[in-house]
Amino acid sequence: MKDIGPMHYFLGLEGWQRNGEIFLNQGKYTVEILKRFRMMDCKPMTKPMNSNLKLLCDESSKPFDPTVYRQMIGSFMYLVNTRPDICFVVNALSQYMVAPRQVHWIAAKHVLRYLKGKIGYGLSYVSDRKMELLGYTDSDWDGSTADRKSTSGCCFSLGSCMIS
Repeated sequence: MKDIGPMHYFLGLEGWQRNGEIFLNQGKYTVEILKRFRMMDCKPMTKPMNSNLKLLCDESSKPFDPTVYRQMIGSFMYLVNTRPDICFVVNALSQYMVAPRQVHWIAAKHVLRYLKGKIGYGLSYVSDRKMELLGYTDSDWDGSTADRKSTSGCCFSLGSCMIS
């Protein structure tokens, strides 16, 4: 597609307007995060989180600097604006911001490695698609092995892309 409008950049949010499409992403902000945490040269990952990793309050894992951990998770929270693919893992990691451990830091760095391979991802709104709001929910009852709590989640799409 040929660009019909300039790229706009505002507070880390980039937007392109083309014939029948608007694309939003935060590629420059993603690169800034990778540079800030010295992960520009890391090996990219295909998934934002190891699927069988259980982030438990592991007492055997060493404590990690809460300030640095909070800075990284806070960066992820802002990035979620255009990256619903990392919502779940950001939510899971944010539960450990009070007393993070080394295992949580390793999982957070895994997210950075995932972002390294997906810098160009974003939200694409295409005009030829029906603007329909769709929602899905799921839950795992008694899914936490640590405290037997349940987890529920939902996702919503508008037109051609996920929004929440």
